[in-house]
Amino acid sequence: MLSKLKKIDYSIVVILLLLMAISIAVLYSATSNTQYHGYHLRMLVYYALGFVAFFGVSILDYRLLVKYAPYLYLFGFGLLIVVMFIGNTYYNATGWLTIPVINQSFQPAEFFKLLLVLFLGFMLLRKRKLRLAFWRDVVPICLLTFIPFVAVMAQNDLGNALSYVVILAGMLWIGNIKYWHALIALAIFAGSVIGGITAYKAYHDQVYNFFVDIGREHWINRIDPWLMPEKASEDASYHTRNAKLAIASGGMTGEGYMKGETVQSERVPLTYSDSIFVVIAEEFGFIGSSALLLLYFVLIHRLILISLETRETSGPYLIVGIVAMLLYQIFENIGMFIGLMPLTGITLPFISYGGTSLLINMASIGVAMSIRIYGQEKEEEKPPVAPSAPTSRYALLRSKRQSENRG
Repeated sequence: MLSKLKKIDYSIVVILLLLMAISIAVLYSATSNTQYHGYHLRMLVYYALGFVAFFGVSILDYRLLVKYAPYLYLFGFGLLIVVMFIGNTYYNATGWLTIPVINQSFQPAEFFKLLLVLFLGFMLLRKRKLRLAFWRDVVPICLLTFIPFVAVMAQNDLGNALSYVVILAGMLWIGNIKYWHALIALAIFAGSVIGGITAYKAYHDQVYNFFVDIGREHWINRIDPWLMPEKASEDASYHTRNAKLAIASGGMTGEGYMKGETVQSERVPLTYSDSIFVVIAEEFGFIGSSALLLLYFVLIHRLILISLETRETSGPYLIVGIVAMLLYQIFENIGMFIGLMPLTGITLPFISYGGTSLLINMASIGVAMSIRIYGQEKEEEKPPVAPSAPTSRYALLRSKRQSENRG
């Protein structure tokens, strides 16, 4: 075990410790004068458990996880179904289960992200680097991603549902999808986005009435401040408007630790969770925000280096899935407060308060460390297939002529 621990990339451990320090400090600032005071201590406990998960998964051979990925997928999907019936509802999303013994909430949609990465890695490994066939490979993989996507959408959790699509796209790309298949998918996606935005603006009232009828009015309240701020109500734009004001007031160096006027006056909701980047931007400014992004960049860079160094096929698949998952969360969480993306319930990795999110992210980095430890072993190559005997008449005659000449 000690020899395995020595192979861990401890620069990543240092990055995780720095992210932990940032998270605890910012959580204390965001909650010190609120009903959520003390969440920084809970986060410290979650980080302790997270490092246990990180080191535990690191010394576990990741190939075992890939081997049993179909069973893990079924288990995770079962949890997604269960939570739809007996789950707890927070902020319009029914996606939490309560663990009876410890009385802690658990979010299966977060847990399933890592299981999806493992399962897609299992599916792609069977191709052994060959090009993906559309009907035999791409379609089944997309369907097996779309099913949990629908389940999470039914829970009203758009943020995590979209993360499944991003993971799928990243892993199909590294999984050797044909270029023209990728171009077709990209064209369909771009056309759907452009067409959807155009139709939304042109038929806003009809779309609004439709979402009200199906009980999804709050989706409109999240999209309007992004696409049509002139149509958004005061309540709908309250969150993003105050978040932008807080970020702008931070300027270059920020207003100072625990001195962010907008944040400390509680005019920005969920500063301990989804809106925690706003706290960083207002109190530490552009420099502090850039420092956080730099840490993310170094973390992603180290993960990509691990994928380039591994000799086993499934390792790069998994790391690309993990990188796609993290990049989506970072981009979506920050982008929704600066007007690039609509407001969704997505946490900022390693910073936002949340036990399930942190544990899954730490376990995901642990998978990458396991790949670094065990991925140097080159997988067994299949024996070359003997060339088949000539079957055409011309080939038979040519073979006979050559044997006669040799005689």
